[in-house]
Amino acid sequence: MLITNLVVPTFSQMLKTLSGWLEKAQTQLPGADAEALMSARLAPDMFPLSTQVRFACRQVYEAVYLLRGEAFVEIHGILLEEGRNAGEQPGSLADARKRIEETLTLLADLAPGALDTGADNPIAHELPNGMIFDLTAEQYARDWTVPQFYFHLMTAYAILRSKGVELGKADYVPHMFQYIRPDTMPKG
Repeated sequence: MLITNLVVPTFSQMLKTLSGWLEKAQTQLPGADAEALMSARLAPDMFPLSTQVRFACRQVYEAVYLLRGEAFVEIHGILLEEGRNAGEQPGSLADARKRIEETLTLLADLAPGALDTGADNPIAHELPNGMIFDLTAEQYARDWTVPQFYFHLMTAYAILRSKGVELGKADYVPHMFQYIRPDTMPKG
């Protein structure tokens, strides 16, 4: 499996989609209501929207550096702290979109094959609670990083929908329209 070919387009497409959702929220809701979204949660014990955005970005940084066998860069820790403290300091929609853009730049700057150092290479993935998972690079990409990324992405989508932002299936998969057969596009 070529890990770069799997995760980089997935992360890039869906981060652009997430940024689009935030832009839609800003367009659809009055200023203060749109900014209040950053503190919105699905349940009292869940992190707010601002954390979901930061953790989606953090998941990308984590994957890039773990898969290359490199130490995490400072922004990885900053995103973690911002996410953990987002209940008190949610930041703005502009802040969230800036984090997404920074993460997209990281992905755009990767060389082809940058994450393909070996699908069987061992990765010891340690969680903040002390649990450690022993995985291969392929298992980490398939079983951890992509699902975790989508967890935060879909939680952000659900928060936005629950707060009245009009999002639908087309907003979730805008990258797919490049593949649509022209004569099959619905009319009207």
